Amino acid sequence: MGIVLADNQYGKAETRVVRIYRDTPRHEIRDLNVSTALRGDFAAAHLAGDQAKVLPTDSQKNTCFAYASQHGDGAIEDYALALARHFTTDIESVTRAHVGVEEYRWERVPVAGGDGHPHAFVRSGQEVRTTTVTADLAGGRERTWVVSGLTDLVVLKSTGSEFTGFLKDRYTTLPEATDRILATALTARWRYATAGIDWDLAFRNIRQILLERFAGLHSRALQQTLWAMGSAVLEARDDVAEIRLSAPNKHHFLVDLAPFGLANPGEVFHADDRPYGLIQAAVAREGGPEAGPAWDTPGCFA
Repeated sequence: MGIVLADNQYGKAETRVVRIYRDTPRHEIRDLNVSTALRGDFAAAHLAGDQAKVLPTDSQKNTCFAYASQHGDGAIEDYALALARHFTTDIESVTRAHVGVEEYRWERVPVAGGDGHPHAFVRSGQEVRTTTVTADLAGGRERTWVVSGLTDLVVLKSTGSEFTGFLKDRYTTLPEATDRILATALTARWRYATAGIDWDLAFRNIRQILLERFAGLHSRALQQTLWAMGSAVLEARDDVAEIRLSAPNKHHFLVDLAPFGLANPGEVFHADDRPYGLIQAAVAREGGPEAGPAWDTPGCFA
């Protein structure tokens, strides 16, 4: 049995790109974290240390900065598409490029009687908008996939959730709960069925659908909640082929105040950050376009 080189890729991870727009006295800010991963004819680099076909990761970093100047005015999806197509079109040894972008939210510092400071900003929460674009030249035909989403969307409902009737064995100590706090830090990623849409509008719409379905559903399990949220997105958006959701269960346990002579009618809880249940589900449209390498990310290899 021989030994062969299998899949391989390389790139530049987490290039921090901050773009300030100074066209008017009222400045704008875009704060990005960009990762690239390239696949192609790189066998010689691994087998013989021959770098002739290897575009340095430092060059990839510089390209991210240059394209932020030239293609950074629109949605992060357009920026990532431009980068991915550059690598596959202009770099001969590259046949597939993954470009992942995270965008951090900033808001203007509030000003009394105004609509925010013109050039002072405050970071807005921990939620991050994401996109991963894949460009592929297999067979000589360029194809692209766009997967967008969000991470760390922290949500909580103080009632309207239960967890009963679950399987029990001799190690089960968890009591059934007919009225519990349901909280999570949601990660959602959705694969678009088409390109050329208003990415910003689509993101805002999908985020709102996820929030409304989480809030409005009486949840018998977090699994049911994820199914309902994903289904609602696909029902409302024909341009989404699939959505994947990952939800750590942020447990809240009722504190026993009886030793202190106090009642606790579902008001005081202990928030326990670990260990936690991790519930994940994919909801897909039957007959939708193939996923191909769309779900690959610059950091997914190992």
